[in-house]
Amino acid sequence: MAKPEKENPYSHTVLLPETAFPMKAGLATREIEQIATWNKDKIFTKMRSRNEGKKEFRLHDGPPYANGNFHLGHALNKILKDLIVKSKSLSGFAVDMIPGWDCHGLPIEVQVLKSLGKDAKNTSPSELRTKCREYAAKFVNIQSKDLERFLCFFEKDRIYQTMSPEFEAKIVEVFGDLFQEGYIYKGKKPVYWSIDLATAHAEAEIEYYPHVSPSIYVKFPVQDMENTSCLIWTTTPWTLPANLAIAFNKDLDYSIFSNAEHGNLILADGLAEAVSNKTEIRLTKVKSISNDEISKMEFRHPFLDQKSIPVFGNHVTLEAGTGCVHTAPGHGTDDYRVGLEYGLEAYSPVDQYGKYTDEFPLMQGIKVFDANPKIVELLKERNALLHFSEFEHSYPHSWRSKKPLIFRATPQWFFSMDEKDLRKKALEAIDKVTWIPDWGITRIRSMVESRPDWCVSRQRNWGVPIPSFTCQACNASYITKDSIQFFTKLVKKEGIEVWYNKPANELLPPESKCLSCGSSDLQADKDILDVWFDSGVSNFVVYPSSYQSASNSGSNLPSAKNETPADLYLEGSDQHRGWFQSSLWPSMALRGVPPYRSVLTHGYILDEKGYAMSKSLGNGVDPTTDVIDVYGADVLRLWISSLDFRDDVKAGKEAIKNVSENYRKIRNTFRYLLGNIATHSKEIPLQEMHWIDQYYLAKLANLSEDVQKAYSNYQFHQVYHKVLNFCTVDLSQDYFEIIRDRMYCDGKESLSRNSSTTALSIILKSLASLLAPILSFTSEEVWKEAKLGESVFLEDFPNLAKFSNNSLLEKYNTVFQTKDDVQKALEEARKKGAIGKSLEATISLAKKTPSSQASILEIKPEDWELVLVVSQVTVTLSPEQGKDSTENARVPEFHMEGSEFLISVYKAEETECPRCWKHTTTKASSGLCHRCDEVVGK
Repeated sequence: MAKPEKENPYSHTVLLPETAFPMKAGLATREIEQIATWNKDKIFTKMRSRNEGKKEFRLHDGPPYANGNFHLGHALNKILKDLIVKSKSLSGFAVDMIPGWDCHGLPIEVQVLKSLGKDAKNTSPSELRTKCREYAAKFVNIQSKDLERFLCFFEKDRIYQTMSPEFEAKIVEVFGDLFQEGYIYKGKKPVYWSIDLATAHAEAEIEYYPHVSPSIYVKFPVQDMENTSCLIWTTTPWTLPANLAIAFNKDLDYSIFSNAEHGNLILADGLAEAVSNKTEIRLTKVKSISNDEISKMEFRHPFLDQKSIPVFGNHVTLEAGTGCVHTAPGHGTDDYRVGLEYGLEAYSPVDQYGKYTDEFPLMQGIKVFDANPKIVELLKERNALLHFSEFEHSYPHSWRSKKPLIFRATPQWFFSMDEKDLRKKALEAIDKVTWIPDWGITRIRSMVESRPDWCVSRQRNWGVPIPSFTCQACNASYITKDSIQFFTKLVKKEGIEVWYNKPANELLPPESKCLSCGSSDLQADKDILDVWFDSGVSNFVVYPSSYQSASNSGSNLPSAKNETPADLYLEGSDQHRGWFQSSLWPSMALRGVPPYRSVLTHGYILDEKGYAMSKSLGNGVDPTTDVIDVYGADVLRLWISSLDFRDDVKAGKEAIKNVSENYRKIRNTFRYLLGNIATHSKEIPLQEMHWIDQYYLAKLANLSEDVQKAYSNYQFHQVYHKVLNFCTVDLSQDYFEIIRDRMYCDGKESLSRNSSTTALSIILKSLASLLAPILSFTSEEVWKEAKLGESVFLEDFPNLAKFSNNSLLEKYNTVFQTKDDVQKALEEARKKGAIGKSLEATISLAKKTPSSQASILEIKPEDWELVLVVSQVTVTLSPEQGKDSTENARVPEFHMEGSEFLISVYKAEETECPRCWKHTTTKASSGLCHRCDEVVGK
């Protein structure tokens, strides 16, 4: 049995680290206690108040839907915003961000209807709205708790909800101002329509998925030209009943081609070969035809008793088809535009559920997608079908129902993109906004350039009603500046439900009459506003001082108070076509400026294999159960800070586990710092500090400058990597190892030890502050453990300019470069069994080539010993100078070439000091080295 090791009699004289700061963080439970303390002490309120009067920084929060727990994508978005709020505040800005929630619209209404099940049919619109409001309120509360658990700062009484009475009133007010300025109009034009949900869809509510459609070539007989047809191609046979024209392009060449079976066919010369290959029919050119000849033609519908006229438009190309485009103005954007030019009706014989109306009695009541094969059979019967196949392509689907959409012309309310040159002004303004990443400007410009007028009406129950009326005598719409202002005041006083609870005459100013026929029999309409309009005007609600409503000022001119309300918008990259635009248009129309100065986007969260996360695939990572409950929110925040979030990012449990290991390294760095400053005796002025401590304070100063710059540029991954490297390499691997001897063995009152503890105190406070935006709990824990004040969030980032000293860093560069080489030499000597601990070694350094760098000799041997953590070091400017020295006369245990020096490792001949383990040339009578003898003697 091995004998127990004899206790070192001097162990009680060594100053070991002392701290109650636990190695195991216990974040999952202890963070909750800290959240309660922050709330009780109103730390966020104090954080905002301390910077009042300073330069403002306003981050406007894009509202998530209040319809489920936050997922990992939400966590990314919300934590990034919190990093900005906290880092800007610690940078001295008066920062604010009011979290918001989108509470109206289809997502919530659909969920409520699902929960009602069979009872949905018996639920009145009023009851449904009440249940929707309750449902949204429930999830605002749930998501608020999620936000709080992410350690994000906000005040529970300072949030915005699009369903709050004041918000709903502002929505109506802004709509009224836009109407008054001429941007809002009602028209019948084709819009994306969900036949499953019976409502229009906005561009931002559309997703594209593969879809198989029929691909048919159809003959339209030419009136008064025997055996001659115009050949069209379409993938939507169901729109043929709505055909009113065939579109050509004046810049293309057209001809009549003959085929033995199908007669003469008109199509573009440039597509004749492609049509022949696709349909496998032989085409022989008969003659060319001019635009003038085409314009005088009239076509007969292949299965209806109606005509189709020739029209010309630039949307007709040679990319596909025949160059002759089937045109149904009620079922396509390009069709509608060219139809307007030729005075065609936006004809759509399809109802809200996608069924044919009595305008197409042959298939009345049949859904359009079910009608496709029936239309194909009908064409075959009429000998009008030239060719049939199936065609898979990307097709618009509802983001909510995931079902295919159709284009359908219905009377809707629109926001004009070109009124008063709005589109042109928006494009000019976009160029002045800072887009991060910079490709964002290209993306938003292309979308703004091509965007059709915004359909702002929806056919749902849950939302803000469009305050329009219909005359029961002549069916004309009624809406005026005065009627909107009257209703706005009513909503401010009694709430939005008055629209549904009061008769029309109480919703209108007295004596209101139809502008067309003079009738006073007006009925309130049922359309609501698109929820994108709700969230798009949120900046008018959150920053009311940035805009003076025309209805309040009595003037249509921009108020002197008009200003860009927010410094930053931060959302996912999909919002270039969503919230960034829905916020842009009202602000440009009413303020003349965008609602943001800068727009920052983040990518999507993908799984470890690069696939989108989904419940059906089971590849999701839940931010609460998979991360916070296991590792804590600080680890989640650290992981998010490690990402270059501007691109799509991969997330997996293994990646988060790796970050948790790095969190432990940072935490242990804090623990070492706290443990060693516990016995700190006195502050040492910078000029009196040892150079090694000044050296690491200079490195800290550079780190602080880099980190603060990275925060300013929203490059949080640089903060993560720079701080982690500083903690693990500069501190733990180097500095802490270098000063360990003096921390443990120097006297408590000594200048050397207090020089280092002074530096450690500065490093501790600086790191806690620099990491506070990311590791909010841990930094606060450190701050309080070190008794540095009420909260780290009531401070500024450190100003370390006085410690900056690049000349000092350059001076000792050679020492630290050599340290790496010496470490390798020591390791090799250790492998050979020549030495054990590094303190058993004596090092000889000789310049490999003659040098005049006398400055190297200015570095004292004890400084070399300190940095290299060995007992003795000798340095010579060349190998020749040291040949006759006693040290070099000995045979080295190991010899190698470093980058600067020839390195020789010798086993120390002197005896070891039993207290500090150094091998020194002289000893006191006690057997200790003189330094230890002096310390113990005191």
